Amino acid sequence: MRAVSAHDAGIVAAHRAAMFRDMGQVSGEEHDELLKTSRPWIAGLLANGAYVGKLIEHENAIVAGGGIWLRELGPTPGCLRVGKWAHLVNVYTVPEHRRRGLARWLVTEPLDWCEENQMDHITLAASGDGRPLYESLGFVPTADMRLRDT
Repeated sequence: MRAVSAHDAGIVAAHRAAMFRDMGQVSGEEHDELLKTSRPWIAGLLANGAYVGKLIEHENAIVAGGGIWLRELGPTPGCLRVGKWAHLVNVYTVPEHRRRGLARWLVTEPLDWCEENQMDHITLAASGDGRPLYESLGFVPTADMRLRDT
């Protein structure tokens, strides 16, 4: 496992697009557009320190990755000051390396980082396949709602 660097924006973007494709949320054409538009966004987050991530290599190939998108959150009940918010994103393992504990490792490492860095809020969006893992680590569903995507 190694830290994501500024040079890894393309890899992180590829994992992000593949994750949504594998969940059936984007078509092939949308996958390509998501990859294209994600790369500069991730590069910007990496450049300004708003993204912290890890990649797992096996035999000189990146086989899994995940990260934390760091944001600021206004005062809320339970945190009556401007808080630090970590949103786990882009947790992805290539199909041939799944079911080996890599995703768990990619989530527990950032959770340790969050504890060390005293993050106030830790969230993620779970796929159906990922939900049991996240629940086993203590995540609980929330009451968030979303207006249709535009």
